[in-house]
Amino acid sequence: LRRRVLAGELEPGTPLAEVEVADEYEVARPTAKAAIENLVRERLFERSAHKTARVVRLTPADARDIYRTRHVVESEVVRTLARERRVPEGAWEANRDIAALVNASPREIIEPDMRFHRSLVDALGSERTSRLYDALASEVVFCMSQIQGAALLSTEVIAGAHDELLRLIEAGRGEEAAVLLATHIGRAREKLAERLG
Repeated sequence: LRRRVLAGELEPGTPLAEVEVADEYEVARPTAKAAIENLVRERLFERSAHKTARVVRLTPADARDIYRTRHVVESEVVRTLARERRVPEGAWEANRDIAALVNASPREIIEPDMRFHRSLVDALGSERTSRLYDALASEVVFCMSQIQGAALLSTEVIAGAHDELLRLIEAGRGEEAAVLLATHIGRAREKLAERLG
């Protein structure tokens, strides 16, 4: 279910009843209920009391809040990494994977794009910071799937911003890296907010 939501196969607002999920996946109803509840906790589904769960429908304010939270975490991460002039190899690798997808479907960029950002956060070496970022990850990927599903950002723009960000970190230019990150995340945030609005 998570994969289908993040891949855009289940559109925002799509209802998902426990009985239907149990039948479709050939599992017991309590298993279906647990799966739905997990996705409600990840904020991919929403459900009020005694109502059928639905794929969350983000508002422009939701998108801005998710991206603001990303910025708070990631900007401090890039500053810290820049002070140490430490760029994780995983970030270079993820960005090479993105650059290789120039002629691919925009949705194919989501996995290496998230891997890029996650590798920076994980490079901090803080279990709590990584756990905090994990709590936000499903919502971030959900936003990315809507941005890329509508082809709002080109592969070249994403890969170019990432490359410049890594070079600034490597050069120890943390404040410039944080400003570039704010621009990079802000561009995606505003394009998504405009689409949602």
